[in-house]
Amino acid sequence: MSAPLSTFGVEYRAGTLCMEGVSLAQIAAQFDTPVFVYSRAGISNAFSHLDQAVKAARGTRPYTICFAVKANSNLAVLNILAKLGAGFDIVSGGELARVLKAGGSASKVVFSGLGKTSAEMSFALKAGIKCFNIESEAELERLDQVAQQLGLRAPVSLRVNPNVDAKTHPYISTGLKNNKFGVAFDRARDVYRRAANMAGIQVAGVDCHIGSQLTDAAPLVEAMQKIVGLADDLARDGIQVHHICPGGGVGITYQDEEQIRLDAYAAALQSALGDRPVELLLEPGRAIVGNAGVLLTRVEYVKPGEAKSFLVVDAAMNDLIRPALYQAHHRITEVAEPAGNDRATYDVVGPVCESADVLGYSRELSAKQGDLLAVLSAGAYGFVMSSNYNTRPRSAEVMVDASTAKLVRARETIEELFAGEQAIDEA
Repeated sequence: MSAPLSTFGVEYRAGTLCMEGVSLAQIAAQFDTPVFVYSRAGISNAFSHLDQAVKAARGTRPYTICFAVKANSNLAVLNILAKLGAGFDIVSGGELARVLKAGGSASKVVFSGLGKTSAEMSFALKAGIKCFNIESEAELERLDQVAQQLGLRAPVSLRVNPNVDAKTHPYISTGLKNNKFGVAFDRARDVYRRAANMAGIQVAGVDCHIGSQLTDAAPLVEAMQKIVGLADDLARDGIQVHHICPGGGVGITYQDEEQIRLDAYAAALQSALGDRPVELLLEPGRAIVGNAGVLLTRVEYVKPGEAKSFLVVDAAMNDLIRPALYQAHHRITEVAEPAGNDRATYDVVGPVCESADVLGYSRELSAKQGDLLAVLSAGAYGFVMSSNYNTRPRSAEVMVDASTAKLVRARETIEELFAGEQAIDEA
């Protein structure tokens, strides 16, 4: 190939695309398509790479890497990370239940998200989570009430909106004044003072998250410097925080993006923290799993046209919505390595009845009906954002573990999709 494949462990061997030496064609034959395939080694290596960078920068100072469950919530993925010592960043009670089921420790869970219900708060408090990341004063008041009713004190950080431009897609930029997330930076100090006087609240830290798929560390470091300054202001107010968290957001290579150097990034965070006696929390998601997964799909039809030609495949926007939602680019390549120079230009499209159902525009591919394609870098925000639109069952998920491929989520059946429904005239 003209450029290296970005997904971990994916390469051509003897003319067929493999993940860690396991044939993706054999996986498709065994588990059908579309199917998400993840690399256990890819997940482990990505986590370890970040962990080592932070450890080198922090020395003996404490830190916790809390994987953002929203990026990939499969129980097998969470279990791998729990065994590696990861904490978890959740945004719902359902994600907390998944973490606990997968063997994660509640004491290493931070609860983000701006619409927490009273029931979710109660569940998390009873489980004994590490911290709530609070997004509004109304949420703070509700959590205070729920905690007092349980006779507990809720550990909190404010998710501060530092008004830093992440320079990423507007749908995944979260740190500007016009975003729905977080407490305004100029308001945060007063809200912390309120929180410190609430009977059901224990101030624990300062948190922010400015966006996702960042390929420049400068905005992350700028946000870190602002929240460290806020922590210093709180100390002058007699409010000591135990941790500081600049969120996640480190990007990956989908096409030709430069990746953030993790050692330099970790060193910059440590430089901002200096000798302050606080724990560093990080909340990565995509950086851990994004390039540890592919989506396999089969060509149903080749459709030539006057203006352009199409490969109609069996995967669709209900399986991988990122291209339709974010105009995201995923590299698409043939599973059987092309032998000649018979490539043509196609839009790779799915069968869903929407014009936005396009997995890739203007791709140079050699493919015919029945051939397999691999959509690369599909480990993050793939299956977790999939739906049953057009009454399409969600795909299977498979984990490559050394030389074996293991089913970690069975494909849904059509019958399962309407099992909870009934006609209005049924008894």
